[in-house]
Amino acid sequence: MVGGHEPNGLRWIADAYDVGFTLTLSEGLSPQELLHSIGAEAPHIVSLTRFAAYALLIRDADDHISDLDFLDWEDEAEVARLTDGGFLPGPPDTIVRAGSVAGWAYALEDFQCRTGTFLAALSQRGRAFSIHRNAKGFSRIGYALHGELVTSFEPGLPHLTNGAPADTALGFVPDGDEPGDVAFLRFLEVELGLWIPWEETEAELPAAAFTDERTAS
Repeated sequence: MVGGHEPNGLRWIADAYDVGFTLTLSEGLSPQELLHSIGAEAPHIVSLTRFAAYALLIRDADDHISDLDFLDWEDEAEVARLTDGGFLPGPPDTIVRAGSVAGWAYALEDFQCRTGTFLAALSQRGRAFSIHRNAKGFSRIGYALHGELVTSFEPGLPHLTNGAPADTALGFVPDGDEPGDVAFLRFLEVELGLWIPWEETEAELPAAAFTDERTAS
């Protein structure tokens, strides 16, 4: 592994998305396949930077699109593309951005956990993991294999596990010296040998917007 985040290959996500996040990893899928598996339609997938996605997500529905710094609001084609994708006019409930690294697709979303609800589908070609931390600091981790959910648990709270215990299913035992989600990100760094470049996640990635009214296909 190389790069400035090698010693902190996945753990940096917990700091960069400190208000709440979900990281999902899906073995053998492309970013577009991952987005399709959670309900995105190809014509509605738009490339967005993290800055642009965040600005679209937190804007007030009454704000004029001219307030979006990244967007030339007089560019009718771009406005139409974002509107058709569900990013405008009102803010979506969540925006999922997807990339790829070393045979895995990954997805990042601020605040919400749409990908976590599709974990079994995301494991169609192997393993899939989701790591979610909500705004209150509580975390939930899921693991699926070949289309079946194996376990879903809160680190350090084994009585809240659904499925196999984490130590049995994955060999993961939190030591209590760091937050559970950070400990699991560290665990994945070692077990999978993965790191995701921060610079890549800040740049444009394929993105899909979802609202409560939009259902998965």
